[in-house]
Amino acid sequence: MERTVSVQDISKTFKLSKKQMKIENTKSNKKVAVNGLSFDAYKGEIFGLLGPNGAGKTTALRCISTLIKPDSGDIFIDSFSVIKDEDKVRANIAFLTSDLKLEDFFTPNYLYNYFSKLHSIDKETSEKRKKTLFARFGIDKFREVKVGELSTGMRQKVSLVVSIVHNPEVIIFDEPTNGLDVITARVVTDYLKELRNQGKTIIVSTHIFSLVEKICDRVGIIIDGKLKVVDKLENLISDNSNLEDYFFELVEGKDSLWKTS
Repeated sequence: MERTVSVQDISKTFKLSKKQMKIENTKSNKKVAVNGLSFDAYKGEIFGLLGPNGAGKTTALRCISTLIKPDSGDIFIDSFSVIKDEDKVRANIAFLTSDLKLEDFFTPNYLYNYFSKLHSIDKETSEKRKKTLFARFGIDKFREVKVGELSTGMRQKVSLVVSIVHNPEVIIFDEPTNGLDVITARVVTDYLKELRNQGKTIIVSTHIFSLVEKICDRVGIIIDGKLKVVDKLENLISDNSNLEDYFFELVEGKDSLWKTS
């Protein structure tokens, strides 16, 4: 398999405010969000980063996406380092999150054209791709409706579409179905599988076991900033009734289950 993403021993520590220290119930003003994290993702696969809230999933994805820099270690998208070649990395990735806020005033049509120009996509290619994506996600009849007037599901679809205007090879998605109704969630996950079948590399973070079982080829389980397991989904559940049971066995400290592949 062709490796397209390589996360190499990254760590990230944040300084906590007094309020955050109280929330975290700790006397330390530092929080280690990611601790020596390493994994690879390959062309034509969906890699799932599974863990509870606060495990370090979002921090890891933000490091991969060049939004923040790791304190140590490095990440490569193809041959490009997120530390040394961040502009080249950004040209080859899409980062999607339910926290992405599109300005209410703009329309899907305007936003698509804006991000196409930002990525220097020629007009003919942009229009052809926009027609395909707007039809695929049912955005056509909402193309001139302001974002502030769209449903949550439609805003998520618009966010997805404008994030991939440049047809990136690597798509990174933080909690892809968070806050979505079941129909919109199905549309999004089906499309992620389509992108995988086109040879794209997809990395998703989630705390939802059923989502991992539905779409992921390989899984990394992260707990307290450390990656405990990396393996094919089929291997993780071969001796267990389901992924949830396996996960809780890890949480309970059965170290003998820890493995990488």
